[in-house]
Amino acid sequence: MAHPDVRPIGKKNPNLPFHPAVRAGDFVFVSGQVSKDEHGNMIAGTIEEETRQTILAIERILKEEGLTLADVVRVTTYLEDARDFGRYNKVFAEHFKDAVLARTTIEARAVISTKIEMDAIAYAPRSR
Repeated sequence: MAHPDVRPIGKKNPNLPFHPAVRAGDFVFVSGQVSKDEHGNMIAGTIEEETRQTILAIERILKEEGLTLADVVRVTTYLEDARDFGRYNKVFAEHFKDAVLARTTIEARAVISTKIEMDAIAYAPRSR
């Protein structure tokens, strides 16, 4: 049984054993997101295009809790190819301009065909 202060966010894919995000107390944990549109369709493209779509996917999930990227305090990024880091980093900086966050970026292949996967943790005090 889940802790009473933990609840899912977003619609769970019936084929996957997890939710798009989970609120645990004052934190929202966003599961790994890839380059998908609002209907869940994969969007393949350049690292810049896939990074933008991946960040938009995170934004859509955060919005369900009334949050924005400004609430994000931690991001982990998995790049298929470390040589894409500079181009990815430029797009990341456009979206997290004034963010105060910690970040890790790792080279790793995803289990699906994508250049990037990102997860995020947002701080969202319930007293807001």
